[in-house]
Amino acid sequence: MSRLDSGRTFLFVPGDRPERFAKAVAAGADVVVVDLEDAVAPEAKESARAAVVTWLGSLSSEAAAAVVVRVNAAGTPWHEADLEAVAGRAGAVMMAKAEAGTPLAAAGRRVPVIALIETATGALDARAIAATEGVVRLAFGSFDLAAELGIDPLDAQALVPSRGALVLASAAAGIAGPIDGVHAAIDDVEALTAEADAARRLGFGGKLCIHPRQVAVVDAVLRPSAADVAWARSILDATAVAHEGGVATVDGRMVDKPVIDRATRIIAAAARKEDA
Repeated sequence: MSRLDSGRTFLFVPGDRPERFAKAVAAGADVVVVDLEDAVAPEAKESARAAVVTWLGSLSSEAAAAVVVRVNAAGTPWHEADLEAVAGRAGAVMMAKAEAGTPLAAAGRRVPVIALIETATGALDARAIAATEGVVRLAFGSFDLAAELGIDPLDAQALVPSRGALVLASAAAGIAGPIDGVHAAIDDVEALTAEADAARRLGFGGKLCIHPRQVAVVDAVLRPSAADVAWARSILDATAVAHEGGVATVDGRMVDKPVIDRATRIIAAAARKEDA
């Protein structure tokens, strides 16, 4: 399982600040997202792209595989050049304002794609987007979507239907759980923890971070707890015994395939070196 599939923490770094690239890697996020879109002014797009390509070229193939580049949206003057520059160099691109259709499919044939869903059309297209060739994961752009809907981006309940659409679409397409949007209050650890936990309970597997201080907080919330791992191991152990004859039961409850599947996913998530 690659970092793109299993990653919990995705740390943004501005594409026009190359002096920060190595610091972002050192922050310990599973994936670094170099941003050529919102973080870069129009007049700096070309130089930022060049800086990103130079940096990617300095990395080992393993390190580059853990870098995602958020490219400018389809229809902008920079989109095609961004794709051409980073395809084959970065682990994936993040497609801003992703919607179903030709641009997404064309990108997916060239490079793995994390589709950032941040429009009403994108949310309604979630199932088609997740099923598009090359799309490895969905991400949630809560602030842009909330602005379009005219709702408070910090109102978790108001965005539950949209977040749920991404979870269902990801499951139907057989890809990893989606990546939740950013939390803008960098120093509000309590609010970040609550938001990450709400996303986890909905079925999200990762979260976008905008500051290194957020990485450890998000990771602690999203990683399988010791209790979850112990439960999963008890399920799989009981199943192994049952294969020798009989139906598995744990704590007086029959264990069927959905339970086994959930236990398997928890163990897979916990199998990463830092979770062992």
